[in-house]
Amino acid sequence: MISIAHLSKTYASGHSALKDVSLDIRRGEIFALLGPNGAGKTTLISIVCGLVTPSAGTVSVDGHDIITDYRAARAKIGLVPQELTTDSFERVRDNVCFSRGLFGRPPDPAYIETLLRSLSLWEKRDALIRTLSGGMKRRLLIAKALSHQPEVLFLDEPTAGVDVELRRDMWNLVRTLREEGVTIILTTHYLEEAEEMADRVGVINHGELILVEDKAALMKKLGEKRLTLELSAPLAGVPDLLAPFDLALAPDGRELTYTYAAAKEGAPGERAGHPAVADLLRAVAASGIAVRDLRTRESSLEEIFVSLVRREP
Repeated sequence: MISIAHLSKTYASGHSALKDVSLDIRRGEIFALLGPNGAGKTTLISIVCGLVTPSAGTVSVDGHDIITDYRAARAKIGLVPQELTTDSFERVRDNVCFSRGLFGRPPDPAYIETLLRSLSLWEKRDALIRTLSGGMKRRLLIAKALSHQPEVLFLDEPTAGVDVELRRDMWNLVRTLREEGVTIILTTHYLEEAEEMADRVGVINHGELILVEDKAALMKKLGEKRLTLELSAPLAGVPDLLAPFDLALAPDGRELTYTYAAAKEGAPGERAGHPAVADLLRAVAASGIAVRDLRTRESSLEEIFVSLVRREP
């Protein structure tokens, strides 16, 4: 749906915001674009949406070049920006209808009503925008972005500073849009949202796209598992019999933690050069250590993201 080839952006100040970025985004997927502040996420979105001119490279949306076929490309896109930018003295419904008209779409009162109801804005349809709360203004931005029924929706930090109810409503709407075939590109600092919603993940840092991966494959490849054994009695140190497992002993001596990669096919309890979890448990029993309880934990997308960014210079 979106094809980005060798895209670069250098501002007049000399700052290089994007460096030779190439990326294809599939039709109907939810793609999470992650990166620290200043990594280039908003610049990339702004170029695709026609708000910033690239220094080099090409972008097409559903086959339409964003520069040579601007109108057709832009009509495919809805954008929910980070900033709350609205016309304070207009009424909610009028503002959404006006946004639809900007793209040459004919009036459709039934669709606008459905859209406003889905965002809990129908009761506010005749309210002046300046009287809305911050959360309601965020809902309005989403309604404006969807007013012309785009095939691509960009959500740039859409839940920053919003309440739990709006966050829940938004993700319900996103799921519905995906079911209807809309392609969704999401940036967020709430990585648990990306972990729950995204089909694929891209990580950008210092203007470079350092990774693009299916979410499940990424978490399997780079994630870690931790098996923690809660002991019936504290240990003063790790017994020699358990040395091959590279266990971490808690300061109070009451827990042993085994960390291993989650990537090995057919052997989830192994990592390179390390025995399986079953071997560990047998060795613990042979050492005469009594285990009161055990628990396992996998790395989250947030932990994987932090580790990737820290690797970058």
